[in-house]
Amino acid sequence: MELDPFQKDALAEFGNIGAAHAATSLSQMLMSPIEMTVPEVQAIDIANLHNYINNEITAMVVFQIQGEVADGGYVVVSMPRETVIQLTNQMLGTTDADRDINEMDQSAAIEIGNIMISAFLDATAELLGIVMLPSPPALAIDMAHAAFESIVAQVAGDVNDVLIFNTELTSEAPPVYGSIYMLPNAELTQQLFLMLERMMEPLS
Repeated sequence: MELDPFQKDALAEFGNIGAAHAATSLSQMLMSPIEMTVPEVQAIDIANLHNYINNEITAMVVFQIQGEVADGGYVVVSMPRETVIQLTNQMLGTTDADRDINEMDQSAAIEIGNIMISAFLDATAELLGIVMLPSPPALAIDMAHAAFESIVAQVAGDVNDVLIFNTELTSEAPPVYGSIYMLPNAELTQQLFLMLERMMEPLS
């Protein structure tokens, strides 16, 4: 999908509003000030997704988009191992960073993903004037390519484009990185861009 400058600005606004709300919820959970920015938004063809992800061990928390846009596609929080462990340590007040992802980290990843996506969808849906709700989360811990292959196999035929919101979280600890991948079906993609254009009209 080729975005024009107007669409890029609209998507960046969309992502930053959602990220700001997600950061507020995460701050409350971790009891520590956190800021989340979306320095880059990309819209790509799902067939080219493998070119935009690395192949490191990653925790992916997957949600189906429900609400007024029933079966609207999927939204995925992707966090590399270092991010999951750092956030778990921050939650529990521990310091062991040199370890593999364990059951404690898996529970933390689901909780963090759930809070982030609930806030992200709530804020962006309010902005657009529709209801978007996340399904119960599913977690995959795997090499990023392998995890996404499974997701893509499930949505093949319904989803053509992927919106990637690359996020950066900063707090008192060193910054951590992750991404939110939105895989809307074709109908929701059309609705999103139509609503974003209407939202940005007063600014143009």
